[in-house]
Formats: sequence, structure tokens, C-alpha cells
Amino acid sequence: MTGLSLTNVKKSYGDTQVLHGIDLDIDQGEFIVFVGPSGCGKSTLLRMIAGLEDISSGELRIEDARVNELPAAMRGIAMVFQTYALYPHMTVYDNMAFAMRIAKESKEAIHSRVMEAAQMLQLEPYLDRLPKALSGGQRQRVAIGRAIVRQPKVFLFDEPLSNLDAALRVQTRIEIANLKEELTQTTMIYVTHDQVEAMTLADRIVVLSAGRIEQVGTPLELYTNPANVFVAQFIGSPAMNLSSAILDTAGETTRVRAESGQEVDLPIVSSSALQGSALQLGVRPEDYLIAEAQEALLSGKVQFVESLGEVTLLHIEVEGHKDPVVAKLPGIIDLHKGEEIHLKAEPEKIHLFDEEGVSLKYL
Repeated sequence: MTGLSLTNVKKSYGDTQVLHGIDLDIDQGEFIVFVGPSGCGKSTLLRMIAGLEDISSGELRIEDARVNELPAAMRGIAMVFQTYALYPHMTVYDNMAFAMRIAKESKEAIHSRVMEAAQMLQLEPYLDRLPKALSGGQRQRVAIGRAIVRQPKVFLFDEPLSNLDAALRVQTRIEIANLKEELTQTTMIYVTHDQVEAMTLADRIVVLSAGRIEQVGTPLELYTNPANVFVAQFIGSPAMNLSSAILDTAGETTRVRAESGQEVDLPIVSSSALQGSALQLGVRPEDYLIAEAQEALLSGKVQFVESLGEVTLLHIEVEGHKDPVVAKLPGIIDLHKGEEIHLKAEPEKIHLFDEEGVSLKYL
């Protein structure tokens, strides 16, 4: 069953269009994550779903009912904000119960649902405290609990962990993942700029850029088969490395000639119309292997070494590249600034993009 659908949804502020026709179907119970750079429209889209921003054109449906003109309070949506937005003079219990009291629910129903949410989020010891007596992570859990008691059709999370320190972010992320397992019939939409949150929480990720959807897929689909250069470099950290290549032979197997002159046969189907054309060859930092000069995809000099123990990040200056190439190699690598290094990758780990930046797998 479709939990929420967007059909050609657009948003304009005067003559400035910020969302350019969003089409997206979200199944009931799915956990969807919106990611993209600042200004891409992900928070605006979330606020339009919530009813906090008007839809300029297009259609928004929740459980098959059109809700474009429906007020926010009547959409069956609960939103968790980045800034908690708790009432400072109310206890944790009263903050969580407030919306149900406004809706004139019975005392018994209020108590039952507040206690159920408190148990789910491990907030029982703090129910009599004011927000000022809580840590940042505990306040965010209260904000989530306040949303849970409303039993919404759709949960919206607007960068809920961005104000927390690193340790609390990990802890709260785990709690949200556990919440997802508890509320299997509730649709959740989560906005973040943090790739770790997106990769670990999402059933599917929606990658946005300049008000358009670039790709929708599971975390591993986006990582292993990015549709274009934007997705390839946005998903994954450090970002995918790109270099130029020439398509020598097209067909069921594609032969390309890398910058080094090395020819590689790749398990990618390509059109004869592309034969002889310039391509972009992509390799993720963790997919590089140290090679001999005669088999290298690229060669260069080590510019900077980040030795992290379990992995070593090598920043390599390659002739003709504006930015250093980054290789992420396991363990401790005994290399120093100025030393020459040669890199290769297994054919199945190499990505190819045309001059427009579209993956050959999606042409």
C-alpha cells in the first residue's frame, strides 16, 4: 500500500523555482531518507509534506487521499525538528502528553501512550524532569516520544541529530533504527546531510540536487550503481575519484584506455555510438589497489598521508588532475610525501560515465 505519493510537485517563491517537478511513491512503513547538498530543496520538500509550506503545483497524497489544501494539523503527520522545540516549563511527561490533551483524549489513553513511548525510548526515569535537566540526546528522545504518542500516519525528521555531539549522534541513531523496527506500519521520512545516517537508517535514499531527484534506491544500490557523477561523488566518503578515459571498443564488454595508457576490459555494455568518445572513469578510494607501473590505471606522487591505523588515506598528486586522487588502503602503509605510487582497480569496481556525467549502465 502506498503511504505517500508526490506527483509533479513544484515549489516557487515568486519567479524563483526551487523544486522542479518531484515524482516519488513511498510505501507504507518505508523509511525514506532525503539527502543532498545545502540548498537542494530537501527541507523545503519535507515542510511541504508537513503542510508548513504551500505546494505551488502538483499533487500530494497520503494513503490515497489528496492533502494539498489540508491543514498541517489534519494530515496525520508528526514532525521531529532539529531544535527539539520542547516546552521548557513542562515536564517530560507533560511535553509528551500535550498534543493528546489538546485533542481531548481521555486521561487513561494519554497515560497509556505516554508510558508506552517512554518505555520504547528509555525515558521512564526522566518523566518528572524539565527539559533543562536533560542532555541533548535525552531532549531529542523526548521530541521523538512526543511524536510517537500521536500515532501518526507519517513521521517526518528534519536533521534531528545535527545538534548532538558525535557519541550522542551514534546512540540516538541506534535508537531511531530500533524505533523503525517497532513502528513497522508507520511511514518515516528523514532529512539529513550525514551519509552515515542515510546509509544505516534508510530503506531507500532519495538524492536531491538543485530541486530535482537525481536517483532513488537502496543505500547499496546508490553506492554500487550510481546513476550519474553527482550521485557517485555524493554517496561515499571520501568521494569517488574521476579521471578521463577513451572508449576503445564498445559491445557486451567495454574496453577503455585510461590516462596512463593502460587498456582495461570492463563488464559494462556500451553502444557503438560511443566508440572513440571521451569518458569519465570512476573509482572509489577504497577500491584502489597498489600496482606495478605497467598495469596502473594512474600514477602520481604522494602529497599527504593520513594514517588512521585500520586504514591509510593517501592523497596523490596526479598530472592533469586539479584535485588530488584519494586512495583508502587497509592497514598501515609505509609511504611518505613525494614517493611515487601506481594504482589499479578490479574491473568490476570501475564505473564509467559519459561526457554528460550519466553512468553507462543507465544509458
